[in-house]
Amino acid sequence: MKLINITNINGTVELNNKVKMPYFGLGTYKAKGGEVKNAVLKALQKGYRLIDTASMYANEDEIGTAIGESNVAREEIFITSKVWNADQGYEQTKKAFRMSLNQLQFEYLDLYLVHWPVAGKYLETWKALEELYDEGLVKAIGVSNFTPEHFEHLKDNCNITPAVNQVEFHPWLLQPELQNYCTKNNIKVQAWGPLMRGNLDELSVLDDIAKKYNKTKAQILLRWDLQMNVLTIPKTVTMSRIEENADIFDFELGEAEVQRISGADAARRLGPDPNNFDF
Repeated sequence: MKLINITNINGTVELNNKVKMPYFGLGTYKAKGGEVKNAVLKALQKGYRLIDTASMYANEDEIGTAIGESNVAREEIFITSKVWNADQGYEQTKKAFRMSLNQLQFEYLDLYLVHWPVAGKYLETWKALEELYDEGLVKAIGVSNFTPEHFEHLKDNCNITPAVNQVEFHPWLLQPELQNYCTKNNIKVQAWGPLMRGNLDELSVLDDIAKKYNKTKAQILLRWDLQMNVLTIPKTVTMSRIEENADIFDFELGEAEVQRISGADAARRLGPDPNNFDF
């Protein structure tokens, strides 16, 4: 069942609090200095309207500068940031949020996420996010790298259901139980690492599909994300790839092709395990 009406780069989904969020955007993990500033400017020029960052990426200031120098109004851009693990806890989270606002040079954020479920801290962190939301400083709040077990713990101790769960998602890691949980609870899933950290050539199923549509393997994967009802934020600072990644709205994968790609699932993580991380 299609939950996303995929029409163009400016398309959005409605979150559980009625806020509209782009289903496609630019990731900025580990992008620094002038390269991230230029990438954001290029992306905005090409129609991207969601920019994803985090305090841990140490690039919020460059992103804010780029948005200020662009010809796109702030209210037309959806900005996500995240509270890092070392800053979790009630008071520290509020302080970290205001530091992010200051770095970005904004008066509000569109989405603020708990970056990782730090044991013993994420409940207090979530309480701070709820208050920031109630104060109107952020339009939506969510989490990243949460499992159903984390959500159930949160549910028993919170007032607001997270709007988004940003997780590692690609053909090697579908996490169907998590997807089903989020769908049932009206939590949008957003993919980080959608391009498999560059391991696309290891996924032979993409070869003939890419050839059929005259698209790159990356384009096939990003289109697959959306047709799997998963929002996606591919990271790149390469100008040509910023354009390439966005060129996925002039074709549609067949259901059999979507299932072929999904058949590569091996519960294989390329990033940390949310139940076993030490940072």
